[in-house]
Amino acid sequence: MALSGMPARLLVATAVLTAGSWSAAVAPASAQQSAPLALASHRAVYDLKLSSTRGKRSMSAVRGRILYDFSGNACEGYALQFRQVSELDSGEGRVAVSDLRATSWEDGAAKRLRFHSRNYFDDSLRDSVDGQADRGQGSVTVELTEPDQKKLDFKTDVAFPTEHVRRVIAAAREGKTLLQVAVYDGSDSGEKIYDTLTIIGKAIPPDAQKPSDAIANEAAFAGMTRWPVTISYFDRSAGEKNGEQTPVYAITFELYENGVSRALVLDYGDFVLTGEMTSIEMKAAKPCQ
Repeated sequence: MALSGMPARLLVATAVLTAGSWSAAVAPASAQQSAPLALASHRAVYDLKLSSTRGKRSMSAVRGRILYDFSGNACEGYALQFRQVSELDSGEGRVAVSDLRATSWEDGAAKRLRFHSRNYFDDSLRDSVDGQADRGQGSVTVELTEPDQKKLDFKTDVAFPTEHVRRVIAAAREGKTLLQVAVYDGSDSGEKIYDTLTIIGKAIPPDAQKPSDAIANEAAFAGMTRWPVTISYFDRSAGEKNGEQTPVYAITFELYENGVSRALVLDYGDFVLTGEMTSIEMKAAKPCQ
């Protein structure tokens, strides 16, 4: 989910939600292209609710919350603490609770990623992933300690999560409408690469479509441009096996130039959730020496 550095997948029970580029159309470059791209350190809370349901794994009700705490800079790297708790009601008289807790650190040059996650289901630990990934020229090496000790070598160019967000913002500033990037974030068992397709909409000027959520009271966003963005994630291994290119999930949101996201729509295929920002705390920016 292209919140700054957020793991690409957000897990709700057993469902999945959580490089080169080319432009289909190039709009005139904005005057803000020359401004440095700095991701804001912040702590945000999003309340989740069911928007629609379809397919075999339909839900009668879903509610939950995302806690997203991001900090760092290009010199010291970027740290993320993330938690998503969701209550799922399938309409069969039982409510299940999914609790995903994840931390990660990505260096400023996007060459190294450390990741750790635990996924609980009804208070029982369902799975745990711990490891480190190092990106080289056209390859990435992964060393896992959980769920099993394992070393993996992928002969492909990838982006790590925070670098992916930076690429999306850079593409939006340049007026690009499409971006294709392979992403590795350590999710699932730490053994998957996701191919992503990002669709970037027309820039929303600071004085247009003013938000009514928590971000409306933050002066820092008053003069900031944002873009409507949809990112679809494809399981590369599944595509190589059967040739299908159906997205595993997709997320739509509004992305600000500083990497903060609002107005989430999480499409799991069988059901869709919306995420409203209910609080945001901007942290003091630490200078990059």
